[in-house]
Amino acid sequence: MRLISYYQDGANPKAGILVGDKVVDPLRAGAAAEIDAPPGTVRGLLGLSSADRDRLGEAAAGEDGVDVGGVRLAPPVPDPQKILCIGLNYGAHAAEAEKEEPDSPIVFTKFRTSLLGSGEPIRLPAPNPGWIDWEGELAVVIGQRAESVAAAEALDHVAGYMPFNDLSARDLQLASPQWTMGKAFDGSGPCGPALVLADEVPDPQDLRLRTILNDEVVQEDTTASMIFSVAELVAYISSLITLETGDVIATGTPSGVGYARDPKRFLAPGDTIEVEIDGLGKLSNNVEES
Repeated sequence: MRLISYYQDGANPKAGILVGDKVVDPLRAGAAAEIDAPPGTVRGLLGLSSADRDRLGEAAAGEDGVDVGGVRLAPPVPDPQKILCIGLNYGAHAAEAEKEEPDSPIVFTKFRTSLLGSGEPIRLPAPNPGWIDWEGELAVVIGQRAESVAAAEALDHVAGYMPFNDLSARDLQLASPQWTMGKAFDGSGPCGPALVLADEVPDPQDLRLRTILNDEVVQEDTTASMIFSVAELVAYISSLITLETGDVIATGTPSGVGYARDPKRFLAPGDTIEVEIDGLGKLSNNVEES
């Protein structure tokens, strides 16, 4: 099953079940599946039992919906408690950044205001519109609460996966040993278009990722190249920070970022930046002036 969030008749995004090119209201599907009061948010839907989610997906396939092309997408999970990002998790990216491969995961944060849906404009931040770099990534969304889980059990706590773009203001990032201002500015975390539930992803370490700038592939690798796997990341983070339903982990980017190029290359108004992961869809955002 694939879940989206989208804007309709108000500021708060609502959940939708994506069936092909149609968006089905989970309340309608829930009534057909005889599920009492299904939640109206994706985070709420992830809190359902796996059996109820399966019934919901089956019911949605038989319901009418609206064309996904006619809705404005929000981040699939617009209200996570936590957004945790991983730095230098591909060896080739560590090398292009002239860093040693880390012995343990490097974890930093973004915030809810960082998130953007697919199709929403990236507005370069004022007063620092320069040096905004792309970082295409696989993002993981937590389903079942995870506290000190072992790596062997970690994937049982993952609800699903989605493309993510860890936009980075390199001038701000490099101005301080703390990366927050360069990584967590508003709109720095485009994600989506949909959250693809884990039953459609047999192996998260066997996914090909591409970042595409104006029809040019600027990053391409597979998640097999991660230094720390999804399971290892969930286990490590949950040993220190309890992961709750809907929390997002962006798992790091491969080589090919703009800062490491000669000459350096950054996003500019008029650009289109896309992150495509096989089986998960394509995240696409245009760049605009702030």
